Amino acid sequence: MEILELLRFQNAKNTLTTQLSGGEKKRLSIALELLNNPPVLFLDEPTTGLDDLSCMQCVNLLKQIAQGGRTIICSIHTPSAKMFSVFDKVYIMSMGQCIYQGYGPEVISYLRANNLECPQNFNPADFNRLVAAIDNGKSLYSSKPKSEQKTLDASESTPHNNELQILEQDKPAQPHNTRTTWRNQFSILLIRMWKQMLRDKSYLLLRTILHILIGFIVGTLYIGIGKDGSKTIFNFGFYFTSIIFFMYIPMMPVLLQFPKEYQLIKREHFNKWYRLRSLYIILVYVLTDQPMEIGRLATFYAICMLTGIISESFGLLIASQLSLVNAMFMGPVLSVPFMLLAVYGFGSGYESIPKLIKFAMYFSYLRYSLEGLIYTMLTNREKLECPEEVEFCIWTDLDYFMKDMGMENTILWLDITALIVIYILFRGGFYYLLKQRLAPNKTFLAIKYIGRLIKSQIAR
Repeated sequence: MEILELLRFQNAKNTLTTQLSGGEKKRLSIALELLNNPPVLFLDEPTTGLDDLSCMQCVNLLKQIAQGGRTIICSIHTPSAKMFSVFDKVYIMSMGQCIYQGYGPEVISYLRANNLECPQNFNPADFNRLVAAIDNGKSLYSSKPKSEQKTLDASESTPHNNELQILEQDKPAQPHNTRTTWRNQFSILLIRMWKQMLRDKSYLLLRTILHILIGFIVGTLYIGIGKDGSKTIFNFGFYFTSIIFFMYIPMMPVLLQFPKEYQLIKREHFNKWYRLRSLYIILVYVLTDQPMEIGRLATFYAICMLTGIISESFGLLIASQLSLVNAMFMGPVLSVPFMLLAVYGFGSGYESIPKLIKFAMYFSYLRYSLEGLIYTMLTNREKLECPEEVEFCIWTDLDYFMKDMGMENTILWLDITALIVIYILFRGGFYYLLKQRLAPNKTFLAIKYIGRLIKSQIAR
């Protein structure tokens, strides 16, 4: 609230950034830099693109911040005379050389001392620009010894500047702590995430409609199969469809949004993904006539949620290192092996699977999800009814079906544990890769250099 009052943002605190004016956006960018209370603030052309009134408001605001004990350093092109008089200290350059350094209003006397008379009622900043443009400022710095060319100082004739230096020397040093507690950071970022989610009503509505629509489509395709002995294999297809849904739907928005949000992540180490899976689960669970038991429904929900957050983590893992185009391409491509390994060997027996494939199957989280869903929904159930219009139903005995699929030895708690471990590994990998992208160590830099070298050789 202190920053809002300082920057006169009370009336705009509930306004979206896209609806702010140019001057308000400038003040907002300054406010973001003031959040951690920096002792020195660097600003690049804070008045560019603003009208005269907004420029003066911005400069007066910076002056007020500077009077509060901070040092404000900014580059400003052709300021007005009124704006120029506000500056405590001015540093004017031409062709990489300093032509003036000192108190702003004293520049006129400094120019006069160098036989350059600024006309009356003429903007000193404009006159300095003309001097610098006509002879590149040589008349100001060539007459000085080389030892003074880099830091010409008008303090000899500027008592105001000396007073500033005395004040700075007398000011006692104060400890500077910019960090707040982790809990406070987490709560602030969590509240901001929910506000951003609720404000983006169009995207939230689109996600809701998508989950409902796909839920109805999948539920209609597999309607009533849960207790139909003639369609047990379709029930298997329904479980596989569900885990594919929870693989792609959470992952694709991450691949699309994270590369765009990287600069925000780089500055604030924050991302904003959210979940909307329960609508899909309730719809398909009821429409496909699955067992209406609390334990089975809760386990079904838990496995689907784990699959969703693992897919989201996998998407973050990819998007943390790739651009938008490359992430959108590589995400679905790298997900194909997980799908193939999830159903490999079903119906032929586990013993017939090659050892290399068996080893690879341990890394397919979709395999664990599918096994967990089938075990949860098909074990400890009575024989399914065979419809009268069907002559023979081969898989009315679900224990026999699971034996045919090679899943009679499935251990549910082991599948759920594996999903949790994979989730932790993906999240840990995402954190490590993002950290290395923000502040890479020597090993990571060497790997990136080798990768670029190989890429350049292949391109040839």
